[in-house]
Amino acid sequence: MTETPVPEQPSPPFPCEECQAGIMHLHFITYFTWMGEELVMVPNFPAWICDVCGRREYDEKSIAWLTMLLNPDAGKPSKPRPPAPPRTRPPASRPTPQS
Repeated sequence: MTETPVPEQPSPPFPCEECQAGIMHLHFITYFTWMGEELVMVPNFPAWICDVCGRREYDEKSIAWLTMLLNPDAGKPSKPRPPAPPRTRPPASRPTPQS
């Protein structure tokens, strides 16, 4: 008999730090951001929204994931580093014979 994996449970609501009267609830919204002169819209993006003042806090993992995806270099192979110049050793200092 195989076990069915338990889906990750969302965090419970928590008090709003802005107004201190409301409760932050998890919602899935359309997230908007500008990339240069391009408007990017991401549907079903997780955000914690206060039921009193409307403050929004975005999930840190989701923001990091989105930042990685929107990186202009995403998906491009990394450029190989040019070979380092050969290192030359300074001449070894030798003690001079004492007469």
